[in-house]
Amino acid sequence: MDVPELNKPAGSMSKVSNALSRRGLLQGTAIGASAMLLAACSSKSGGPTAAADKSTSQKSLRVDGKETYRNVSGQDFPLLDKFTYDSGIKVTFTNQVDDDNLYYQEVRSQLQKGEDIGADAAVLADWMAAKWSRLGYIQPIDSKSISNFNNVSLTFRNSSGGPLVPGTMPWRAGITGIAWNKEYLPDGLTSISQLWDESLHGRVGAMSSLRETMGLIMLDRGVDISSGDWGDKEFSEAVDFLRPLVTNGQLRSIKGDKYKDDLVKVSTIASIARAGDIQDLNQQAGKEKWGFGIPDKGGVLWADVAVVPIGSTHAANAARFINYYYRQDVAVQVAATTGFISPVTIRSNQLSTLPSEVSRNVTIFPTDAVMKTVKMFRQLTPDEEQRFTAQFQSILLAASS
Repeated sequence: MDVPELNKPAGSMSKVSNALSRRGLLQGTAIGASAMLLAACSSKSGGPTAAADKSTSQKSLRVDGKETYRNVSGQDFPLLDKFTYDSGIKVTFTNQVDDDNLYYQEVRSQLQKGEDIGADAAVLADWMAAKWSRLGYIQPIDSKSISNFNNVSLTFRNSSGGPLVPGTMPWRAGITGIAWNKEYLPDGLTSISQLWDESLHGRVGAMSSLRETMGLIMLDRGVDISSGDWGDKEFSEAVDFLRPLVTNGQLRSIKGDKYKDDLVKVSTIASIARAGDIQDLNQQAGKEKWGFGIPDKGGVLWADVAVVPIGSTHAANAARFINYYYRQDVAVQVAATTGFISPVTIRSNQLSTLPSEVSRNVTIFPTDAVMKTVKMFRQLTPDEEQRFTAQFQSILLAASS
């Protein structure tokens, strides 16, 4: 693969160092093995009690969300003002959840005590939400209390028709694949293995999400990450494959949502990335500066869910908020604006209200053919979660020593 030197682009850009950054590598990584052990050994037995709800008298709601859903117009999340107008509930939508594990570390002690963490609802990866549920840290949301839950696609329901993670509500989903700077890589990328080409040494980024980064590597190695036919052997082999790529500097950084900053600064010119993030970066740039593709051996389908923390005093307000965003007319606008897949089934009459270049974007409104090219990382047992997270973190710790 022939890649131009970074200090000699068709314009003026400063030279990018290939040295590994300890801070960059450790930012947004999985929590330490000792914390994982504590979490794995905890249980609902004798756990915290849900806070009393004050939604009737207090028309407010704080939602801790993710920067990745902040749309190009600068809104924290689309249609918040409209929801407030319709409901009378004032919403504060933050971007506190840069990385699920780091966010968990910040609020874990409060959750253990049943205290208010400051958020009435939080947007978490499905696997992190499952952990909170297992530990008794959420107030379960009854899908029967969400009148628009019938609009949720079967893709985001379990075999009984309820949410994939009981007690939570599906919020957003997306596809993770590979992205590249079109100026430096005009021919694009088609496979994960191309990221390891020597010509890209020190110019490649990855995400701190175990399931997205390791999922893509495992798919590239022929593992069906959605099935139960793999375990420690396959995961360890993928870790052993990734480790030297970190220690020898092929991978410049592994970050949470901030991986996008490295693409913008041209610290990296190729990266494991989310389709919606790349759409947002192109909108901000005012042109198609970055390309995105689903690797030839498959991409990762991921899902975020909304939870109500155990100490929230506005659970009913949170339920009304979620129900509003399950409206089909609302869901189509949010998907188009954020660039991420809605859990709500979008019908053709709603798609017809959008510009054709948006409605035909298969990473936002995926066709059946596209869905066949992506896999969702299977649910891990608590023991697997502990072992795999420790292995994933060990790569980064070894690189920084």
